[in-house]
Formats: sequence, structure tokens, C-alpha cells
Amino acid sequence: MSVVAWLARLRSSMSLGLFRTIVLLLAASFSIAGYVHRYLEIATAPTEGELLTVVRDAGGAPLSDARIAVLTLANEPVTSFRAVAPAGGPRVLREGTYRLRVTHPKYVTETRMVQVTAGHTSEVRIKLGPRTVRAAHAPTQATTATRAGDERPDGWKRIFKR
Repeated sequence: MSVVAWLARLRSSMSLGLFRTIVLLLAASFSIAGYVHRYLEIATAPTEGELLTVVRDAGGAPLSDARIAVLTLANEPVTSFRAVAPAGGPRVLREGTYRLRVTHPKYVTETRMVQVTAGHTSEVRIKLGPRTVRAAHAPTQATTATRAGDERPDGWKRIFKR
């Protein structure tokens, strides 16, 4: 039996009132199902939040090649990623407190604590200061107080109690 023949047979056996009733019942069913689905979606509490990191240098320029490590409070790694200028992009994390470690070869490493709240975005702005370079050729002088064992005779007497 072809589709056209089947539709013609269905039309001859069904009245307009019955057709309207079926359409209204289907529409009501879909409407109720949509409300139930939306209610169940809202009723489940979110367990994840977003972390947005903004890393800049002391002058305010974005640092896109900075490395961001997300750690637990026990210093266990959770994730790590590179900062993308101008912001690190939102990262989805479970709700909780984390330690952020931001590193860059030309700048001082920064560590921050951040609280991620479920259903919200936590934004952290970090400015990295430049590393200071010590002169490698300048020898440091040890003072009397910093020498091991304190080479003065009275220092030896104090150590060996003589």
C-alpha cells in the first residue's frame, strides 16, 4: 500500500473533531514534557564553576606565554594551561579552593589562592614582576657571624665547651 493510499484511507475514517483532539493531546504532552525537563534541569545543583585568569606584566601588557598550573591545597596538580592574551579563557573546575601558580621564564613566579564557586565565574588578575639578575662575577663576602664554625678561638670554645 502506498503512502498516498494510506493517507486517503485514514482521512476517510477520521473526522475533523478526532483529528483536532489528537493534535491538541500531542501538543499538551510536548508542552508538559518540556516543562518537566526544564524543572529537572534547574533542580539539579551545579557542581562546577569557571576560572578566568588574566596575566599581565608590570606595565599592564598581556603575557600570552605564561604557564598557569592549578593545584589542590595539597599541591597535587589538577590542570595546567598557557595564558591566552588578553585572558586565559574560562576553565571549568569543580567547586573548591585551589592554588594557582603562574610561571614565566622572564618574570617572578606568583602563587595565589582562588575559590571556585559552582555556577559562577571566578576571575583572577595577576601581574608578574621582572626577575632581578644578580651579578655572577661579584663574590659575596662572608661575615664573621655567617662563617661556618666561627673560626675565632672563642667560637671554638663555645662549640666544644672548653
